[in-house]
Amino acid sequence: MNPRAVIQGIGHSVPAKVLTNLDLEKLVDTTDEWITQRTGIKERRICGPDEAASDLTIAAAKEALADASMDPMDLDLIIVATVTGDYPFPSTSCMVQDALGAKRAGSFDLGAACAGFIYATSTASAMIESGQCKNIMVLGVDVLSKFVDFTDRSTCILFGDAAAGVILSAEENTDRGVLKTVLLSDGSGGKHIIRQAGGSRNPSVTEGPDAVRNSIFMNGAETYRFAVGALGDACCKVLDEAGLTPADIDLFVPHQANIRIIESAANRLGLPEEKVFINIHKYGNTSAGSIPLGLYEASKQGRLKKGDVVMTVGFGAGLVWGANLIRW
Repeated sequence: MNPRAVIQGIGHSVPAKVLTNLDLEKLVDTTDEWITQRTGIKERRICGPDEAASDLTIAAAKEALADASMDPMDLDLIIVATVTGDYPFPSTSCMVQDALGAKRAGSFDLGAACAGFIYATSTASAMIESGQCKNIMVLGVDVLSKFVDFTDRSTCILFGDAAAGVILSAEENTDRGVLKTVLLSDGSGGKHIIRQAGGSRNPSVTEGPDAVRNSIFMNGAETYRFAVGALGDACCKVLDEAGLTPADIDLFVPHQANIRIIESAANRLGLPEEKVFINIHKYGNTSAGSIPLGLYEASKQGRLKKGDVVMTVGFGAGLVWGANLIRW
């Protein structure tokens, strides 16, 4: 029997600065009531001028190591899911590796936007099950506030900053661990969520009628339409492949993008309110940090206990989406 990838520790980090809906009322033509009704968001955490992705990620990584009672030298690999790393290169994961003193560990960043943690967890699980690695740290972080146009009320109300992650370790003869993952994509929808500047296509920002933007562009209507269907489809697919039903789920921890999207997925699965974890009101959409932050808070609140089956699901720019089933 192949070893299973079992969660041994978890950590998180969020900036101290809070940006409320009332604060946004002073910046753009919007209201607390409008934001709350359409998104479920009341406030979000925002990095300061001197804070970056690595700062949050290193803090989350240190907490995860302490929670697992693990020495950094025991790590074989560090995967950081992010689309807003400190630099195009070097990778944020290398900064984490250096800060931790994880001298034996390889490291790389993985870019799957808001589904990044799901993709990174699947990658780590496969490497553990194959025997290539024993202990892997999987972190999700994004600092989308650095790339938000605070004059664009359609996007500036949505995003916040956060990092969180887990340590996965190989265990034999256990029913715990990552049970099943589905990963999906549709690149034809890439135009609906995009940041144009900073890559090899458009290295720099430009001006004029065909200006290249450094801020996030999102087609809200198309994104919402896609997400409502995609989340439910991914949940049903992962359950089917695992041979489980919604009744087997102890807790549902979806990507926190929009309360209506979350409710739609939960309703499709027939999950009662007490089985759905929601913290979007406190943090907004933190992209790759969203799902692990939810797992962290659920665990610390006692809503996620050893042996529970938790289902995560997320979607994001790419377009990419997917779901994990994990026995905690």
